Amino acid sequence: MTAKKGSGTLALVGGGEWQEPCRALDESLLEAAKADEVLVLPAAAAFEYPERVVERAAAWFESLGAKVKALHVLNRRDAERDETVKAVESCRFLYIADGSPLHLRSVLKGSACFDAIAKAHSNGATIAASGAGATLLGDPMVDPRGGAYTVGLGLARGLAVFPYHGTAADHLRERSVELLPADAVLVGVDEHTALVRTGDQPWRVVGPGNVTIYRRGADAAVHGDGDQLSEMVTLKM
Repeated sequence: MTAKKGSGTLALVGGGEWQEPCRALDESLLEAAKADEVLVLPAAAAFEYPERVVERAAAWFESLGAKVKALHVLNRRDAERDETVKAVESCRFLYIADGSPLHLRSVLKGSACFDAIAKAHSNGATIAASGAGATLLGDPMVDPRGGAYTVGLGLARGLAVFPYHGTAADHLRERSVELLPADAVLVGVDEHTALVRTGDQPWRVVGPGNVTIYRRGADAAVHGDGDQLSEMVTLKM
């Protein structure tokens, strides 16, 4: 994957964020961001007590010596506000929480907030996204309604993310593999595990689980903690 020189770290987490198995991952992301504050976007959980998402994030990052600030974006109006754009553009570490990928897409796609996310990342900020967020940042995007594909945000183009891969229903995983476009790569990311890239360095696996790479017409390749994914160098960011 060819990334912009100077672009920051992108972490696509398979789910189960802010739990003890993620400690080493989140410590490394804080170090990459050179920050002691994390801006948390709970939009994917807009209908599931988003304030609790922020509280959970705050308790977790406090244990790592960092503070959390909530990005109050739950709907499209919020995503277009000037104060939202300013907060995102100035942040060093943005974490997009899990929840509904389809609602998150309705909030962010084509919005000023997403433009600010892309700008912040290109300027060196760390962007982490778990579950729904990780799914959405790729393109194509795995459709949670049945395992087929729809349009994602494309912060990582040509990359489809299948979160909770290790515990997903077999029929959903098999459908996503079967329908994978020839010009895309599907990455199955286990819970508490992330696919991470900084700048133009290789993608790498961080966490206790696996990342499984699927390509049309090729055998699946399974990678564990610390592995670098040389087979993904053709993707675009």
